[in-house]
Amino acid sequence: MTIFDKLKKSVNDAVNSIATKKDTLTTLTSFEKITLRVVGMRYDIEYEILNKSPKSVLSLYRISYRDGESKRVIENSAETDTEIMLELFNLCKIISWNGFRGKHPKYVKDGVMFTFKAEVNEGQRVYAEGSENFPKGYREFVSALNRILKNDGLASPKQ
Repeated sequence: MTIFDKLKKSVNDAVNSIATKKDTLTTLTSFEKITLRVVGMRYDIEYEILNKSPKSVLSLYRISYRDGESKRVIENSAETDTEIMLELFNLCKIISWNGFRGKHPKYVKDGVMFTFKAEVNEGQRVYAEGSENFPKGYREFVSALNRILKNDGLASPKQ
């Protein structure tokens, strides 16, 4: 089983275990740019995925602050088949995240905040945000991005 097959199976199993019948939504068929910013107490990172068809470029940036200004510093990047990224987006149902506003739980003192922005399906925008409260498929999505970065990208099994 290739790394692509393993990734696909693990993401699919995880997302399907939390999916509901109403989760059948529009299929994501294209994307231009996707960003996911994740801020914790001691870190601030941003994933950026750009469609450079037939490949996509996934980059991980560390956001640093100095003299009142923020600066994006690249930490890692990987090139992956756009077809694989589209499959990941659909497995994690990111199109369903649009409008998600995850309020911070009342008795949690700190935590992780995220902001998700996507330009998909030739002009549709997806926006979601939350604080220690995430949409279905979020954890699997981040885990898959990290695995792609760790493996220096994934190639389609057709190649």
